[in-house]
Amino acid sequence: MSRRVLHDGGAMLRLPPFRYFAPRSLDEALRILSDHGSEAQIVAGGTDLYPKMKRRQIEPRVLVSVRRIPELSRIVWATHGGVTLGAGVTLARVLACEDLAIAYPALARACAVIAHPPIRSMGTIGGNLCIDTRCTYYDQTFFWREALGFCLKKGGAICPVAPGGTRCWAVSSSDGAPVMIALGAVLHLIGPHGERTIAAEEFYRDDGIQYLAKAPEEVLVEVTLPREDGWKSTYWKLRRRGAIDFPVLGVAVAVRMESGRCRDARIVLGAVGSCPKRIREAENILEGNRLEPDVIEGAAHAVSRAIRPLDNADFLHLYRKRMASVFTQRALRELTDPPPR
Repeated sequence: MSRRVLHDGGAMLRLPPFRYFAPRSLDEALRILSDHGSEAQIVAGGTDLYPKMKRRQIEPRVLVSVRRIPELSRIVWATHGGVTLGAGVTLARVLACEDLAIAYPALARACAVIAHPPIRSMGTIGGNLCIDTRCTYYDQTFFWREALGFCLKKGGAICPVAPGGTRCWAVSSSDGAPVMIALGAVLHLIGPHGERTIAAEEFYRDDGIQYLAKAPEEVLVEVTLPREDGWKSTYWKLRRRGAIDFPVLGVAVAVRMESGRCRDARIVLGAVGSCPKRIREAENILEGNRLEPDVIEGAAHAVSRAIRPLDNADFLHLYRKRMASVFTQRALRELTDPPPR
């Protein structure tokens, strides 16, 4: 009996052929990326890339691993406060660092609810920040997508979510992205044309296909978090199962309190659109006020009014909209409660 390997729906899903490079320096990695152009793809832990390659969602001919580049695996605390994380630092390593958990609770919370321990031991901070957008149609098997007709994100002519439109509505699926925006993080990239820094809030685009303000040949090297003086933060995640699943809603909240009043606030939602969404209307309600129940409730309602989750992820979009208000209230109450002794 002949053995048949199926693209999907069978017992075996195989990676397509590719060349693999493991440079030991940024210069070498940039040269390889430049030499191979659009055929090349950066890989770190590969926890999202390799499954997508098996489903033929992403089909690079060349993979450039950045795991052996020293600059990408550093954690450096600044003397004046703040910390810089190499993009290749694993999620498990972040969780193992107690100082990070104390200084940036939202970051630790986000890393703790990504997938499960084996994935966290491979997945990296940079990988999660650059993770591909997701959609009910795009994330099906190759056979299913071929039968339906490929979507805009994979060479098709229409978006099944909004057939009359001309853009892709795939959803941002990173737990780390809303947290980095809430914490005021700055990202450092290096490419063939030099180095640049960009605020985490400006790194994401409201487009399911071109969802990053990063050129393919650029490498995300590190993320710098500012000093945490006076700030408190947390992250709440909605998913069907208690582990493994991607977010269908993420709520990152950071507040800076002075004399019992909120002086600054950042509320950022993930998985409700093609990019993380900062809810400034809710922040304005908090700033200058004590975080009393009526103020918290008003901010939570502002969050719900500001978002329009699309029906291309798990759970009904109206439920996710309602839970955005609930999770915002829970997050703010967590930050106003005194710490346990």
